Amino acid sequence: MLKEFRSFIMRGNVVDLAVAVIIGAAFSAIVSSLVADIITPLILNPVMKKLQITDLQNLSWNGVLYGKFIAAVINFLVVAFCIFMIVKGMNKAMSLRKKKEEEVPAAAPEPSNEEKLLTEIRDLLKNK
Repeated sequence: MLKEFRSFIMRGNVVDLAVAVIIGAAFSAIVSSLVADIITPLILNPVMKKLQITDLQNLSWNGVLYGKFIAAVINFLVVAFCIFMIVKGMNKAMSLRKKKEEEVPAAAPEPSNEEKLLTEIRDLLKNK
């Protein structure tokens, strides 16, 4: 059972998934900081001041905290846009790599034994 567990853990997909989750968590922290520290002060604070709102998170109506929902939607949109840009960049890089590989001409195939023998016969006839 221990060997099965070890082989399961060491499978490529499980390790890739673990790396993706860790990177996703770190990326989430970056995006949360982007929304809270950059987007909210630059874009939302002027609008919130005009509407006389002090804190978006605590914005509520009859006990419904719709401010948290608005913040979550903004956070989601930023994450989705960042992922879109990353995937777009990766696709561009992969297409450039594929195009470069296609441009490299394939090496000439090694002549068969029959072709080598015919070439030798031709060369011998030429030398007579």
